[in-house]
Amino acid sequence: MGAEDRRAGDKPLRADARRNRARVLEAARTAFAAEGSSVPLDEIARRAGVGPGTVYRHFPTKEALFEAVVHDRLRQLAEEGRALNGACADPGEALFGFIDRLITEAAPKRDLIDALDGAGVDVTAALAGVVGELRAETGRLLARAQQAGVVRADIDLTDLMALLSGTIRATQRQPGHRIDPRRAIAVLCDGLRSPSGGSCYG
Repeated sequence: MGAEDRRAGDKPLRADARRNRARVLEAARTAFAAEGSSVPLDEIARRAGVGPGTVYRHFPTKEALFEAVVHDRLRQLAEEGRALNGACADPGEALFGFIDRLITEAAPKRDLIDALDGAGVDVTAALAGVVGELRAETGRLLARAQQAGVVRADIDLTDLMALLSGTIRATQRQPGHRIDPRRAIAVLCDGLRSPSGGSCYG
């Protein structure tokens, strides 16, 4: 039985409580991904088919529920960045591959961009920690690529994160218009490369 199956104080959850918690989390994942962190808890309860009290018993605040949903997504991305840092011999391929992965994963999910740029989100210490891990792994990838001469030397991690955030927002679905993420990623990567670094996409 994992930590997700326990209440505060390590008391195991009953089977029906676990099912309700899972339903709340699934409804929240869908709602936050599509609409961002502004979705009210009562609306998530409605979509989960449970009463508001059930949601509040498991997640006393919206920030707690948001954290539970987003934490795993961000942790997975940070782990992928860490793996690229350790396994990919080509620093440029590692950085550009991670940029591709980050944008294609985050662009359809408004909760990830809300967490990354703090847009109206009261980010708790636990979520801030995993955001910090993601930034750190991105920074290591950037530093390796710059040391190899693949990426221009006049940008820093703050610049890169701002560019990523802007590109993710730009590739989110807009009414009547859809920006192609692949084209946006190619333009971003080509703008990052040094004159001798080669193109990101052939």
